[in-house]
This record gives sequence, structure tokens and C-alpha cells, in this order.
Amino acid sequence: MKHILFTGGGSAGHVVPNLALMNELKYSHKLSYMGTGGIERELVTSAGYEFYRVDCPKLVRSFTLKNLRIPFSLHKAVKKAEHTLSEIRPDLVFSKGGFASYPAVKAASKLRIPVLTHESDLSAGLCTKLIAKKCKYVLTSFPETAKNFPNGKHVGSPIRREILSGEKMRARKKYELTGNKPVLLVLGGGSGSKAINQALLDQLDKILPYFSVLHLCGKGNKIENAPEGLIQREFETDMGSVYACADVALSRAGSNTAFELLALKKPTLFVPLEKSSRGDQLENALYFEKRGLCKLLREDQLARLPEELLSVQRDNVLRTAIDNCDIGSGTAKILAVIKACY
Repeated sequence: MKHILFTGGGSAGHVVPNLALMNELKYSHKLSYMGTGGIERELVTSAGYEFYRVDCPKLVRSFTLKNLRIPFSLHKAVKKAEHTLSEIRPDLVFSKGGFASYPAVKAASKLRIPVLTHESDLSAGLCTKLIAKKCKYVLTSFPETAKNFPNGKHVGSPIRREILSGEKMRARKKYELTGNKPVLLVLGGGSGSKAINQALLDQLDKILPYFSVLHLCGKGNKIENAPEGLIQREFETDMGSVYACADVALSRAGSNTAFELLALKKPTLFVPLEKSSRGDQLENALYFEKRGLCKLLREDQLARLPEELLSVQRDNVLRTAIDNCDIGSGTAKILAVIKACY
């Protein structure tokens, strides 16, 4: 039985796609994971997979003396990863990027273990750029991204099997979403988006007359005595039901979520994260907006949220474009590349 070590972390967006692939491979492969003590450890161990912790420093995107310690901490992390990989000897390392993946990839390269990486965003992140030459292929969600690497290969985005199996009426019953109003699904990322959450709550009186709202708000963000028509969940594992409920979505523009919403044909208003980011979400949203597959609202324009949501709901041209777009799932293509590498 072949052994694949997955790696990636720093945010749920680096971990969830790995888990989608791992769940497809778990009956035919030995699987393990390497990352930091961050969100990847929580998600991977709760899914029942073996986890190897290697703490890796994160580059702060502003001047700070903390960055001066990075080379020393990184060297230590790579040495620990190399020691672990020497013991477990995986047949392949699969990286989903993020700073947490660098030690495993660097160590695998030293030990001549084949490496694949997958880049979700339109413009490659720093880690992908650093490790690209150590990989057999740089797999990409966007076709344009693959052209930036000699070993680039466009495969699409891995889509979780469970999100494709939701049933609308059963899902609405689960969340007690009754009545004839369309359902607005609000997503803010794994920890919730403060800006989106606040804009939604501030303007509920203008939104609830037109929508029932299913709001994944993030831990600690539920309000007391929620008004009729607002259903809040801090976190939800049954994303198939969550997506099945939705007629319209309001979301950040992380690549994984964006591809899932488009694969499920959900008209979406994207509010990309711009502050404290490298601009990847804005690039993703602009890419899809240019192709008529979404609407875009900048964070400093959230005062217009109610009318923009109604615009998405009533835009038949947008719905037609989404219906005619074959985003599909890249899972099968990625699995085929994985199995061809050993």
C-alpha cells in the first residue's frame, strides 16, 4: 500500500482541499499529514488521520523584527521534517501550500521523495513560488496560473464529494427554513468575517423582507435573540446541506469556496478580503466577474449590501452564465496525477 504524506496549512483553505483528496484515497493508501499546531492539526486529527507536527514560522507582510528570526526557525523546522520523513518514508508528498507546507516539501526534496503541489489562487502564493522547482508538477485551479511554471499543469479545484449530495427540501427542513422567500447563504471563512458579519447585522431590516438568511458566522459571533428569518451557525460540518439551501450566496472570495459555489451554480456576491492579504481574493473575484460569473462588492462599499444582494437575486443574465459554465471538480484529475507519480 502506497503512503502519501499531505501537507499544507495556515488557513482552512489549505487544509480542506487536502482532506477532500484524502477521503478519496483512504481505502487504497496509507495517509498521513504534516503541519503546524494550527488549524490543520485540529481538522486533520478530528478526521482521524495521523498527524506529524513541525512548527514553521510565518512571514509577516510588514516590517517587524520577528522576520529576522525566520531563517533560523525555518532551518530547525526543515531538519525536524527531514528526520520524520526519513523514518516514515512516504512514497509521495502532496502540498496544498501555505507556510506550514514548506518544511515537508524541502525535506522531501532532500530525500528524493517525489512532490506535487496544488495552487488554488489565480496568482501563486509565496510558498508555491519557493517550492515549484522541487515539485514534479505545480497543479493549478486556474488555467492561466499553470502557464507561469515550466512544470505547471491545470487540473481545476478539488471539490468535496459531500457538498454535491445535498438535497434542497431536506436541507431547508433541517434549518427550519420555511416560507417562500429565497435563502441567502452568508459565508465568511472558517473564523467568520467581521466586516461581512457586521454589515449583515447592521442591515438586516433591509435584507430580511426579501431573504431568509442562513449565516455561518464563525465561533463566538452568534447574536442573542436572532430575529425571525435569521438562522446562525458558528460552524457546520454538513456543508452539503448548507449549500443545498442556498438560492443566493454572500461570501469572501477564497478560491476553494468560489469554485464550490460556481460548481453548484449558486449566484454569488463576493466581498474579497483585501486588508492584511496579498490581494489573492480580489484577483479571484475579478477573474470570475470579468467572465460574468459573479458580482463583486468591495469591503468599503458594504453600505450597499441590501441592494447588491437583490441585484444578484434578480440578475437572469448572471444565472444563465453560471448555468452554462462547466466549472466541475478537479478531484479526479488530481487523483490521476497523484497515482501516476509513483
